[in-house]
Amino acid sequence: MIEFHDVHKTYRVAGRDIPALQPTSLSIDGGQVFGLIGHSGAGKSTLLRLINRLEEPSGGRIVIDGEDITALDSDGLRRFRQRVGMIFQHFNLLASKTVADNIAMPLRLAGGSSASEIDARVAELLQRVGLTEQARKYPAQLSGGQKQRVGIARALACRPTILLCDEATSALDPQTTASVLQLLAEINQELKLTIVLITHEMDVIRRVCDRVAVMDDGRIVEQGSVADVFLHPQHPTTKRFVLEDEHVDEDEQRDDFAHVPGRILRLTFRGEATYSPLLGTVARQTGVDYSILAGRIDRIKDQPYGQLTLALVGGDLEAAMSQLNAADVHVEVLRG
Repeated sequence: MIEFHDVHKTYRVAGRDIPALQPTSLSIDGGQVFGLIGHSGAGKSTLLRLINRLEEPSGGRIVIDGEDITALDSDGLRRFRQRVGMIFQHFNLLASKTVADNIAMPLRLAGGSSASEIDARVAELLQRVGLTEQARKYPAQLSGGQKQRVGIARALACRPTILLCDEATSALDPQTTASVLQLLAEINQELKLTIVLITHEMDVIRRVCDRVAVMDDGRIVEQGSVADVFLHPQHPTTKRFVLEDEHVDEDEQRDDFAHVPGRILRLTFRGEATYSPLLGTVARQTGVDYSILAGRIDRIKDQPYGQLTLALVGGDLEAAMSQLNAADVHVEVLRG
């Protein structure tokens, strides 16, 4: 659906070239929810805005659904943008327009729809985002979550095939964030939209995305399925994001573990293996004692997972390791 071929972007500031995106090649499949995560200045907003050419690339090719959009003229670009919806961090609603009028505006600008068709489409979208009763209200009368739902409805007005989300939940409280992410997941499932979202929060990626790319200093430093990247991060930037999400201080944890005897392992379970009684079985059969140093059970999108950090002592440690490696579990030795 979306392909970047050596795309890069440089800004000219005070006579100097400032690179915002290094030459980047990227492929996003149709129907995916694809996340871009990075700290401020990493280049994720630039990459997102290149998809609909709100930013012009300095070089490279961007191919959307088989069409090279970097070669489009102004008329072609206008038609292409009708296939791309965008949701903004700070909503960008028109304060002087009602909720219904804000949602209707893209349809009126696009032309080709009668007043009755526009009214029917607006009513359909209001129902989808749960704001039917708010149609005649103005943005100032809405909560942050309701404003973002209006933004989502407006982005869907012209029936796009791609939805771009620019930090769509960073201005919202945790409970409202969860409801907006649930709405985006439902839209992705029902409409088969390709959604590209940027965020600086790993929890947003974990809740809704299928795949993720981690950005740092204008480069994609790691990418893959959310489960692989989240549970087994390789790049230092990714590891920092995961630790921040888990509220773990790596130095403090290392100091705590220094006084724990035995071999220290991190076990990762996915799917049904998350709930299996593996540790008790291994302990009984090998005589190994274990203590749980850290652990959690949660979900990545719709897949349950668990991670446990253990210290093993006594018994037949090698037999215990063999049984763990043979089970449907990923074993990482933190200290041998």
